[in-house]
Amino acid sequence: MKEADIIGHILFSQIFIETYDGVITTIGLAPMAVKPEFQGIGIGSALVKAGLEACRVLGYSHVFVLGHPEFYPKFGFLPSQSTFGMECPYPVQDRYFMAMELKAHSFKGIKGKEKYPPAFETVS
Repeated sequence: MKEADIIGHILFSQIFIETYDGVITTIGLAPMAVKPEFQGIGIGSALVKAGLEACRVLGYSHVFVLGHPEFYPKFGFLPSQSTFGMECPYPVQDRYFMAMELKAHSFKGIKGKEKYPPAFETVS
């Protein structure tokens, strides 16, 4: 490995909650990856923690992730639909599509379905 090699990556994208009252802008964590030989030593966790803090600083109220239910709950993510009433736009089990409030009670009074930008539709 060279000093300038990238060993991990995280990206947050604006997504939307479609409700009966209109559209709410929010944020989605995707993708996050760490080179296999560097997994298990805290790099992914550090990326998630730093990313969530950046989202808070930028003023986002909540964040969504479609990911491993063994990894993301340790940061405060909970199943989106059963916990907050937020529907996943993809046919996955509730435990894989998670959300968390970056501001306390920010989901109060909101029910809806997430909408991702068109670029996400081409990911397989």
